[in-house]
Amino acid sequence: MSTSNLSTPVVLLHDAAIDEYMATILLTTMSGIDLRAIVVVNGDCITTPAMNAAWRIQQFIGRTNIPLGLSAARGYNPFPWEYRGDCIKQDSLAMLQALQPLATPYRDGDALLREVLQSATEPVTVLCTGPFTPLAMLLDRADGAALIAKIGRVVWMGGAINVGGNLDPQTLPPGVANPYAEWNVFWDPFAADRVFRNTTFPITLFPLDITNSAAITASFMSRLLENAKRYPTSNLAYQSYEFVAAESFYDMWDVTAAVWLARPDLYAAPQTLQLAVVTEDTGMLGALVPSESGRAIDVVGSFTNISGFYDYVLQQLAR
Repeated sequence: MSTSNLSTPVVLLHDAAIDEYMATILLTTMSGIDLRAIVVVNGDCITTPAMNAAWRIQQFIGRTNIPLGLSAARGYNPFPWEYRGDCIKQDSLAMLQALQPLATPYRDGDALLREVLQSATEPVTVLCTGPFTPLAMLLDRADGAALIAKIGRVVWMGGAINVGGNLDPQTLPPGVANPYAEWNVFWDPFAADRVFRNTTFPITLFPLDITNSAAITASFMSRLLENAKRYPTSNLAYQSYEFVAAESFYDMWDVTAAVWLARPDLYAAPQTLQLAVVTEDTGMLGALVPSESGRAIDVVGSFTNISGFYDYVLQQLAR
């Protein structure tokens, strides 16, 4: 994070849920943040509408200068199709449909990540709001150690520590939807385990413990609607969140992690925990568990000013 007039270089890795598009917009508004690249994983999405929505949003906010790419990452436990269609809704908004789709073939997102790291002259913050797979893929390269050395910190929305996971037994077969795992870990627990075991950069984690507090509330939507009457970006955010606001389980998972980059004062201080990823299919696959031999992870578990969090989001979207 920046504490001066200098900007922190950031790469956003996301898997194209609606809240991730809103996090993208917020990152472009933050003082002290230099969003160098956006890499999409075909996770909680469907590739073509996901990439088109991402590119159209960049056009809408006037930030087509930010490189956008698609990772070749593949998941061990793919998201259910019931979840993945939100990007179609996002791309279908009339205010976005008037803008150009993204030309194919899509830019190689993994090469884009490498290019940003290779060219960096200062530590890069990686904000990951999806699976760790693109980071684990760096470990397979001959120059992987040099690339990883360029990462100053990873900020990750993932996991569940002292709360239940979010694998829904209504959309997963019996026995698969264990009550401990969170989707960004569960999608590829082996990638998360590899990164935990084979890297040393600091990881700041935003688990469900804190994101469960960041609901898309009626009050937030009402205030956003008022702003939407004056500000085009607020209007885009309102129409986007309206697709999911009525879903009781849908929270501002990714925005929670993104806002911390600019406003850590709104959050409790991180607590360092030794955590490991469960990779055995013993009913806890993908869970993050305490372990004496685990990775030291800085866990942000709660807000100190949740009303300030909503105020900040509304303020940044009022453009």
